[in-house]
Amino acid sequence: MEVVKNFDELRVFRLAFDAANRIYDMTRRWPAEEWYGMTAQVLASSRSVGANIAEAWRKRDYQAWFIAKLMESAGEASETRVWIKFAGQYRYITAEIAAKLSDDYDHINAQLFLMIADAASWCGKRRAP
Repeated sequence: MEVVKNFDELRVFRLAFDAANRIYDMTRRWPAEEWYGMTAQVLASSRSVGANIAEAWRKRDYQAWFIAKLMESAGEASETRVWIKFAGQYRYITAEIAAKLSDDYDHINAQLFLMIADAASWCGKRRAP
């Protein structure tokens, strides 16, 4: 197995980053009246998933902090799924796009919970910053 040297090499980070970018692109077409509501919320929660993964990576010397940040990331992923559900309900996105994004966030959460369950193998003394 290849050694991960930085958070952006993690599959879960790449998936979260890509999904957040897709969400950004689609929200540009949403109604202006949603900007301070749903648009701002989904942009914040989707970006926070990857940001919390990056922060967890830096805190992996301390297993409890690592787990806490991954749990925050999972919470943000779940929040993002709710906003996606609203977007589909309001027909801001197609049912197919909503289903694909929901599936992506389910996959992100599954990967996060696998990392949490195996936190000991991710944590401990680091050799490089």
